[in-house]
Amino acid sequence: MRGSTVLPGTPSRAPRGGELPMHRLEISAPTALPFVVGTFEQVGPLSRATFPHRHTFYEIVHITGGTGTHVLDLARLPLRPPHLCVINPGQVHHWEDLRELRGSVVLFTDDFLLDHPADRDRLRRLGERPWTTLSAEEDASTTRLVEELAAEFQRGAEDGHTVLRALLHVLVVRAGRLPLTPPAAPQVPPRAGSVADEFSRLTSRVDLDLWSVRAYAEHIGVTPGYLTEAVKAATGRTPSELVRQARAAEAKRLLARTDLTVRQVAGRIGFADAAYFCRFFRREAGVSPGDFRRRGESAPRPGRE
Repeated sequence: MRGSTVLPGTPSRAPRGGELPMHRLEISAPTALPFVVGTFEQVGPLSRATFPHRHTFYEIVHITGGTGTHVLDLARLPLRPPHLCVINPGQVHHWEDLRELRGSVVLFTDDFLLDHPADRDRLRRLGERPWTTLSAEEDASTTRLVEELAAEFQRGAEDGHTVLRALLHVLVVRAGRLPLTPPAAPQVPPRAGSVADEFSRLTSRVDLDLWSVRAYAEHIGVTPGYLTEAVKAATGRTPSELVRQARAAEAKRLLARTDLTVRQVAGRIGFADAAYFCRFFRREAGVSPGDFRRRGESAPRPGRE
């Protein structure tokens, strides 16, 4: 994904007024793999940032020790390790009251999933289930796999990218098998499946300002009718439902984590009419934007990168 990686020391992009910081993945050289794995200490302080922010990349978090709270979108998740968590591009998260946090993070961009594109859908579903508590056996298996990834990453062998992609695929598939995994997606024709997969990936790209089924269809290069058929075959839901869900989720993030006005939030998710946005939000969330924000007044505001 263009612009999702930077070289170490590259200044962070200044957020637009009222927006959340957007972190990009730091890689060692322009030709380096868009992949990083290490402990929280090795990856650095941004891996445990205490202010709300987004990523341009995926993050798999394996927590093995410590106390505190992880806030992912609007869910507050107390640490009772061992845990496994997936954070998708565009989701908002931060950490609170951390004490002796131990564990590892695996960071990678969408481009790194080239060999296993179906993993995008697995990761999206895992991101909707923000916290998985691991059994002793699951924790030991995850620890071994992450250690293998870290060792291969540190080795830096010429053909190491093939091993890293294979090990990451195993990690994602095994994470998807953990309890509460959604039912397997139905089999769909390859073309329809790729269109549905692209639609799913794009719904996390809030930077693209795609807020209608027609806009998504034009971006992908299909008709709205074909997009509807493909997405419904793959997910059992219509793209209209999923677009509404994405718009409502982004509105909630902006209301809870920024100081943007209701009118500005409406504009950021494609509503020219603030009153219409308020009706939409009440229908989707059950409360007005103002009431939703007041309920979350204690939530931290964006910090500085």
